[in-house]
Amino acid sequence: MKIAIASGKGGTGKSTVAANLACTLSRSREVALADCDVEEPNLHLFFPAPATDVPVTKPVPEIDAERCTLCGECGKFCRFGALAVLKDRVLTFPDLCHSCGGCVLVCPQGAVREVPRTIGRVACSRPLPRLTLISGVLNEGEVQAPAVIKVAKALTEGHPLILYDASPGIACPVIETLAGSDACILVTESTPFGLHDLRLAAEVAEEVGISAGVVINRSDGEDTATLGFCRERGLPVLMTIPFSREIAAVQNRGGLICRDLPGWEERFAGLFRAVLDLPGVSP
Repeated sequence: MKIAIASGKGGTGKSTVAANLACTLSRSREVALADCDVEEPNLHLFFPAPATDVPVTKPVPEIDAERCTLCGECGKFCRFGALAVLKDRVLTFPDLCHSCGGCVLVCPQGAVREVPRTIGRVACSRPLPRLTLISGVLNEGEVQAPAVIKVAKALTEGHPLILYDASPGIACPVIETLAGSDACILVTESTPFGLHDLRLAAEVAEEVGISAGVVINRSDGEDTATLGFCRERGLPVLMTIPFSREIAAVQNRGGLICRDLPGWEERFAGLFRAVLDLPGVSP
């Protein structure tokens, strides 16, 4: 079973929910937790442990100047501007390449070949007896986050229960993370921005065809607008976490409320049961 934890905006507490849910569930079963927020992964802060790195590469074009006739076919084919054919050379822009391999196929002289380029890594660790943590890390300056997310997700395959911590927002990295998931937990906050971006995230989950429910984090009791939206869209509120100095103190020191505060392990176990009750979701 694969559960994605997502949010329309950053800072809602998505990683907090993912970390506490993973810790709670690992008490009774094997869990794989994948940090797919590869531009700013932080789950390793909750689960410090020695890790093994797996490099992530993508193929990019390399031009054989001796065979190239500067016909321009590779540049015409590329829709991403990764190749520019000049009168005396071919320029390549690896940052723009989407690794489709089309330039290799269309070159009549066979002057284009693909070479690997490292864009990130995936760190694998075992911080708890029944918890596997897979953290994707995109190298600074790189833009191909989905490629790192694909590798991170692939390394979780075979586990009976997988949690994906998605990037904030609704861009390509989020779509890549949600793909293939059985359910989605949308984490929001009771603010105008939180509600605005919850609408966007809910639309994405619906478009992808994944059953979703909502966790309201840092609730100050003024949740009327959020609850009204959830009723309107048929989104069950799976859990509400109050705006609490005690909870903030635990998180600020890198702790987990399911472990450090009484009653919260049971509440996160209840969150998992609520996810199983979502339409179309089965354990």
